[in-house]
Amino acid sequence: MKTRQRDRGTPEPQAPWNEVSPRLWMGGHFWAGPEGDVQAAVVGAEFDLVISLFTRPGHGPTPGVDHLISEIPDSPLTAEHLHSVRQLAVTATEAVRNERTVLVRCHSGYNRSGLVVAQTLIELGQDPATAIALVRQRRSPWALNNRTFEQYLTTGLDVAHLLAGLETGT
Repeated sequence: MKTRQRDRGTPEPQAPWNEVSPRLWMGGHFWAGPEGDVQAAVVGAEFDLVISLFTRPGHGPTPGVDHLISEIPDSPLTAEHLHSVRQLAVTATEAVRNERTVLVRCHSGYNRSGLVVAQTLIELGQDPATAIALVRQRRSPWALNNRTFEQYLTTGLDVAHLLAGLETGT
C-alpha cells in the first residue's frame, strides 16, 4: 500500500516532533537537520504513548512504551481508515486527559499525524478551524497541506465516515 504522496514540494520539517498542546506532540520519522540533511527521528522513551500512522524499522519507540500502529495513506481515506483515525484520536484524548505524553507521527509529521492531532484537539474541545490553525502554528505551515484531510476535519469525521461508507457500500 502506498502511504505517502510525493512531489508536493514540501520541505522536510525542521524538528523531529513538536508539542502542539500540553502533552500532545506531532512528528514524523524524518526531519531536516541544521545543515538541511534528512535525518531519522528515532523515538526512545520520551513519550508515554506513540501512535504511528507510518512505520519504519529502527525508529522506535523503545520496548515498554505503548505503541499503536495504524498505517493509513496520505490520500482520500476509506470509511475504515476514518474510523481508525477517530478511534486513535479518542485514545490520544484519553491519554492527554490522564496526563500522559502522546506523540502522533507519520512520515514527515504533516498530514496523517496532523489529521489525528487536530481531531484530538477537537475531542478536547477546540473547534476545527482553531485545531487546524494550532497544528500549523506549532508544527509547520506545511502541516495539513492535504486539503482532503482538512475537509474531513471541517466536515466532521463522523459525517466523512458516513459519506465514505456510502461511496464504498460499507
